[in-house]
Amino acid sequence: MKKLEQKVGIRWLLVSCSMLLLSAQTFAADVPETVTVTSSAFEMHGTIPLQYTAYGDNKSIDLSWSNLPAGTVQLALICDDPIVTMPQPFVHWVAYNIPADGSLPEDLSRDAEVTGVAGLEGMINGINGIRQAGYFGPRPPIDGKLHAYHFRMYALDANLELATGLNKAQLLEAIEGHVLATGMLMGHYQRTEQ
Repeated sequence: MKKLEQKVGIRWLLVSCSMLLLSAQTFAADVPETVTVTSSAFEMHGTIPLQYTAYGDNKSIDLSWSNLPAGTVQLALICDDPIVTMPQPFVHWVAYNIPADGSLPEDLSRDAEVTGVAGLEGMINGINGIRQAGYFGPRPPIDGKLHAYHFRMYALDANLELATGLNKAQLLEAIEGHVLATGMLMGHYQRTEQ
């Protein structure tokens, strides 16, 4: 009986996660992808340098954005690796309450509430895939696969003043109906040796 309960529990978890992933994909398809996201660390489809990975210094990359739609008040960020599914893409960074008129510097604090950084008052680092706040750099297994890291920005129409502690799913739920546009910077990393 206990094994049957475990199987049912696991199936329910897989179905729930699949539905969440499908709703997130549908959500993303409903908004225009017009925001330009850039970094000085690498170009679109470029290789993420070692110092920004968990094998290196694990420093967060700098991010800038442009082409925000009129009415953008605030931004949110999700970085994940769709190659590593557990059963959804592995989440490397969740951030929100980001002022629209700023940018993110390199090596940003991993504190849940970002303080002491001009222009980022009120920014929150959400919960990543290792259940910690802030950025967790690429750390793919040595599996022969080139991993992709999607740094996706969401332009929001309101100052939502979201509380600390949100993960990717909770953030997507909280911003639903407030996303004016989105944009993504994609980088790659592959671990070829130990």
